[in-house]
Amino acid sequence: MTRHLTFEGPYNFRDLGGYSAADGRSVRWGRLYRSSSLGRLASAADLERFRALDIGTVIDLRYPWEIERRGRIPELDGVAYHNLSIEHRPYDQAEIDPELDPWRYLADRFAEVAEDGVAEIRAVLELIAGAERPVVFHCAAGKDRTGLIAALVLTLLGVGEDDVAADFALTELVTARLVSDWRAANPGRALRWPAFGRAPESVIRLALADLAAAHGSVHAYATGKVGVDEALVGRLRARLLTA
Repeated sequence: MTRHLTFEGPYNFRDLGGYSAADGRSVRWGRLYRSSSLGRLASAADLERFRALDIGTVIDLRYPWEIERRGRIPELDGVAYHNLSIEHRPYDQAEIDPELDPWRYLADRFAEVAEDGVAEIRAVLELIAGAERPVVFHCAAGKDRTGLIAALVLTLLGVGEDDVAADFALTELVTARLVSDWRAANPGRALRWPAFGRAPESVIRLALADLAAAHGSVHAYATGKVGVDEALVGRLRARLLTA
């Protein structure tokens, strides 16, 4: 099976299938996808490829003002669109102080999202668990907000941290594209933070360790702070794991 799906517009579109999970099972292919902004999904070829995936639910994790500026996926018959902005404290990664520890800084931002966005995170998990057809979730680059949701879902499915971290780090394959796109969208502006667009494993490992330290485990964070009950975890596993 193919993890990376190629589109003309979105450039970080990936299948979350294939990872070893709970009880000797694995994550099913073709059921859950993560991506960069689907506002880039515009060409006839891209739309045809998207329709071929039979996706029935799109979850957009961006701020409403990002959607106004950059657009959203076109309205498509049979596709339900949901905007759930899990981040509540915006920051400009291009302006991060180069003297800061970049991975600790990003992990601290993930901690803020995990604290502030519990209602939206719970809604995302409920949508994924309740969907009858495949689901895709995305933010702008498909890196941080998308990466946090992917890590939470995979962890609840029983995927090991090494695989969760490796999945997060696959965004490093498109770092050059992220930097190029930022420069094209911001002519004449200096990119102050040298780690812009990076997504090393250490970021998500720090974020998951922070959740475990604060709540006992990532699972306990989900069932406690987020309010996800074991029945919902069971539905996630029934829908997304092999028999």
